[in-house]
Amino acid sequence: MSRARILALVLLVVAIACSKAAPVKESGSPAPSSKSPSKNPSVSPAGEEEKKGIFKLDHLIFIVQENRSFDHYFGTYPGADGIPKKVCVPHPMLNDRCTQPYHSSDLNDTGGPHAKPQSDIDINGGKMDGFIRAALLQPDNLCAARPTSASCRDEVGPQGQPQVMSYHDRREIPNYWKYADKFVLQDHMYASVDSWTIPAHLFLISGWSALCKNHKKPMSCRSEIGGDIEKAKRDAVPYAWTDITYLLHKNEVSWGWYVAPGTCWEKGCKRAPKSTSTAINVVPGFQTVRENNQLGNIKEHPEYFRAAERGDLPSVTWVLPGTGFSEHPSHGTITAGQAWVTNVINAAMKGPDWESTAIFVTWDDWGGFYDHVPPPKVDQNGYGIRVPAFMISPYAKTGFIDHQTLSFDAYLKLIEDRFLDGQRLDPKNDGRPDPRPTVREEVPRLGDLRKEFDFKQEPRRPMILEPRP
Repeated sequence: MSRARILALVLLVVAIACSKAAPVKESGSPAPSSKSPSKNPSVSPAGEEEKKGIFKLDHLIFIVQENRSFDHYFGTYPGADGIPKKVCVPHPMLNDRCTQPYHSSDLNDTGGPHAKPQSDIDINGGKMDGFIRAALLQPDNLCAARPTSASCRDEVGPQGQPQVMSYHDRREIPNYWKYADKFVLQDHMYASVDSWTIPAHLFLISGWSALCKNHKKPMSCRSEIGGDIEKAKRDAVPYAWTDITYLLHKNEVSWGWYVAPGTCWEKGCKRAPKSTSTAINVVPGFQTVRENNQLGNIKEHPEYFRAAERGDLPSVTWVLPGTGFSEHPSHGTITAGQAWVTNVINAAMKGPDWESTAIFVTWDDWGGFYDHVPPPKVDQNGYGIRVPAFMISPYAKTGFIDHQTLSFDAYLKLIEDRFLDGQRLDPKNDGRPDPRPTVREEVPRLGDLRKEFDFKQEPRRPMILEPRP
């Protein structure tokens, strides 16, 4: 065959190949999942790589800080669903004058009340304009009621706004923004429950918050997200319904719940005078944890750092902050909180488990701070107002903003898909029925965290940050 005919044949083959549709590079964030996931991850609606790649993750770490809204931390982050240009939140002490969010460099903010009644006021039927009105219900928030007082000059915004209308950016929380730059920011993460810290933590670990008439009978429990949950905490074992540790133990999956030194979880324990103890510690209150002799899985922070260094982290790890570095308003600076979170992340990155790890960072509730997105209604318990959240992993997509509808229930779903063959906390088939109103992991609009990973890429190198840049 002549050279000319060979060349013509080559050009023909190239033309045919180029005429086929080229793959489209993903440039946006994934759309919310419209279907409930299958019970079996092998037939999940997620892509083939996500289905297989999830088993590259042997360690899931969940770091849970306190009391911040998404707009308060990431409302001006480029590309995120952040603060709109036209915002009008009336200030009742200034003749309902329209006020806007403002940038604050104060590292020890004053938040607002953040239980169910205040959430309803903040949301105001979807208008998201009740934040100042709710802040006035907090007795010690004096500057909310005295916006023109000279003594309050440093605690209000330029329009007399209380600090619930403030926001921070890269100047105050540079590490959090850098994690968003390099890994995955979740801009529609809602607290699972439309209420405060204890119900939020109960949903985090169990997908429900309830009161139980008989603490040994799960079927005696009924939904409760208000103040009565605080009273129930006085009982040694107030939570009779089924939590995720029950399924983990049943399937021999290791787990750890790490709290600050000085935290009590046994009756009669006395905290040290200067303890940094974790205020909200719900896991010891679950009947399943005690029945299964799993109290030993509750450990203090030094144990986490040693396990990370040794490469001995459990399959599922929750890390809770302590007093002074939880970022709870008026309980310490956000700088201290960011430094602690950075240390927890750095420890996982430096350890031998890094290449099989995914780290999720979020905040338990909105803390009374402004957010402009009305939370979806999935049942009588939630969702709650948006909270900051991001994901870090050697397989995380780079600089990706996930717009899927997410909640803490998505964490449970990921744990179940990775380690439990898709078994849900479902009273019909989990082996320990309770009367929960909703199997939260199966809510159709709940997104799938697997879409935040690129399991085809080479594992990314650790990004060790200075805790106090």
